[in-house]
Amino acid sequence: MTAEPADPAATTSDPAPHEITDQSSGENSDEVAAGAPPEAPALVPLTHPRDGVPDVVVDERTLMQAAEAIAAGTGPVGIDAERASGYRYGQRAYLVQIRREGSGTWLIDPIACPDLSPVGDAIGDAEWILHAATQDLPCLTEVGLRPHALFDTELGGRIAGLPRVGLGAMVEHYLGLQLAKEHSAVDWSVRPLPEPWLRYAALDVEVLVDLRDAVAAELAAQGKAAWAREEFESLLDFTGPEPRVDPWRRTSGMHKVRGRRGLAIVRELWQWRDATAQQRDTSPGRVLPDAAISEIAIANQRATSAPRTVSSSEPRLARSIRRNQDAIIEAVARALALPDSDLPPLTLPPTGPPPPKAWADRDPVAAARLTRARELLGAVSEELAVPVENLLTPDLLRRFLWEGPAAPTTSEVAEALSSMGARRWQTTIAAPLVALACSENPAG
Repeated sequence: MTAEPADPAATTSDPAPHEITDQSSGENSDEVAAGAPPEAPALVPLTHPRDGVPDVVVDERTLMQAAEAIAAGTGPVGIDAERASGYRYGQRAYLVQIRREGSGTWLIDPIACPDLSPVGDAIGDAEWILHAATQDLPCLTEVGLRPHALFDTELGGRIAGLPRVGLGAMVEHYLGLQLAKEHSAVDWSVRPLPEPWLRYAALDVEVLVDLRDAVAAELAAQGKAAWAREEFESLLDFTGPEPRVDPWRRTSGMHKVRGRRGLAIVRELWQWRDATAQQRDTSPGRVLPDAAISEIAIANQRATSAPRTVSSSEPRLARSIRRNQDAIIEAVARALALPDSDLPPLTLPPTGPPPPKAWADRDPVAAARLTRARELLGAVSEELAVPVENLLTPDLLRRFLWEGPAAPTTSEVAEALSSMGARRWQTTIAAPLVALACSENPAG
């Protein structure tokens, strides 16, 4: 970890948090060139939490004090979590930030306090405010926090039609504030956490209540508040994505590997790397990059015996390989020794519709329906200013059109999409369009 730059606040006199200072040059600011468009208001840098940077909660006694303060607060609760993606194994939380009106901001170390259920009890039925809830809900669940109601500002921004829905972009758009994001990808497992990182973490939750209110007002003005509520309710039981079958097949570069023996090498190396990363509590890519796995598999996929050494012409890969030389050779040897019956298949059995590019050959009618449905949904997406993937998940559309009835009615489409997980507002909009696409392209 590189040293943090010196904190300007320690050597300069900054304006009060959120305070706008007059930095004009002294010229008459009312004199605007004729016909010149008005300038956008200057963004206000948000550099310091209004209540200062709180101490991190690292013991049970202080955790109970936090719970009592949060319970005594009012209104919704802004919540965020910081992980150490790219540094540690898995997606556990290494810092949890909570802010509520009347209780202030609390920064909690879930490594020192792994059970945050007292805080969850203190929040009770109050609404959680999260930004990109699906990123944080799984790791918050691990420490005993589950919402009873939530508002996802990022998802709300998508439904409201914003082109940029990152937290920084939305805070700029709605609140006119500029958030620094330079610490978003740091190693949050470091202890003690540097003060600039804690300041950044506290500011992230400080803006959530105001942002939530602004997004809610926009959704109400656009007549989309009910749509957003359905989306938010659907997230209450979210615990993470479904586990992938053969996750090793997502290794970058393995599309260049040829043959089942080469795939077996990828699998053995991936499984060894994953077990090693978990044991070391480090990111798998830090043990051995994907590119190294693919390169080794390609170099040995036609071999009849294990190599004596493995290497790479790329220095970064060569260093990783050299550090794990013996284990890599053993993994390759295991793959080469497998009988043909134990080699992985080249592809997995299909579990859903084929790729859309194959539809025209396999089912021209379904292909025509898909093309037309996409056109109709795209037009409505533009009209409503809602991303088409939020109107209806592309996977649901493909599954229905590939597997559904030949001449479905609107109600049949709505019922089928609902059974696959579509929300009511989605089926209300999408079902008539899908049914129309089917009626315009009747089955032979």
